Amino acid sequence: MIPAPFDYHRPGTLDEAIGLLSRHGDNAKVLSGGMSLLPALKLRLGAFGHLVDIGRIPGLEYVKEEGGMLRIGAGTRQRLLEDSENVKRHGALADAIPLIADPLVRNRGTFGGNLANGDPANDGPAIAIALGAELVARGPKGERTIPASGFYKDLFVTALGNDEVLTEIRIPLPPPRSGSAYRKLKRKTGDYAAAAAAVRISLNDKGVVKAAGIALTNAGPTPIHAVESEKYLVGKTLNDETIREASRLAAQAGKPSGDRRGSVEYKREMARVLAGRALRAALDRAKGS
Repeated sequence: MIPAPFDYHRPGTLDEAIGLLSRHGDNAKVLSGGMSLLPALKLRLGAFGHLVDIGRIPGLEYVKEEGGMLRIGAGTRQRLLEDSENVKRHGALADAIPLIADPLVRNRGTFGGNLANGDPANDGPAIAIALGAELVARGPKGERTIPASGFYKDLFVTALGNDEVLTEIRIPLPPPRSGSAYRKLKRKTGDYAAAAAAVRISLNDKGVVKAAGIALTNAGPTPIHAVESEKYLVGKTLNDETIREASRLAAQAGKPSGDRRGSVEYKREMARVLAGRALRAALDRAKGS
């Protein structure tokens, strides 16, 4: 299909982009890599009178460690993350990047776009929640930081204002005896996940969980933050029994809908299985395996 008519803008600076968004309000949409937005427009799943392309604004593509954080520019192509040594310290993120769509999409798609689009089937949102990420937005009133856990409000609805641009993702550097993992089930390369789970754990010197993060992909209208599962894990030693119960609680938090990728029951069961696998992988990494 052909998208509804729109005006295309290619600002040269972030301030210019914010000005365009402020001027056109909810009739404008930020275009980054376009790997999610353009197909949606072609299918007439959405329509905007103005597309503001930030893809050539300098200073939005970088990966660096600074101030105890892994800092990723929102315009960073997923392919760059795939090769980054800094990203490899964050197991869940390193697991996920090669599984996003296909190489053609990863060469164009940006990490910020993956997060800001608000699609619960994208891999980035659940990982950002599980890793305790902060998302930095800039608008006419300046810069603000939004926890990933509070960023997603509804299907394709986020905490970003109409006049704001996501500029950076900040992920805390993992402390010693920490591990994270992402496990995903999909039918074929390029497909969305039927189910996926992102997990992060930190252990004390006795091997007891002192902090945890768990989130599910494509398990509801937003990425699912499995808060009860996290609470259950803290203070526990991970073994078959505790992993089984934490996985059950994580799957229970999901609100999947049935489609051609599987029934509600199937998706919930796969979320449970994948959460368990991710927990075991994260535990191995926390122990230095």
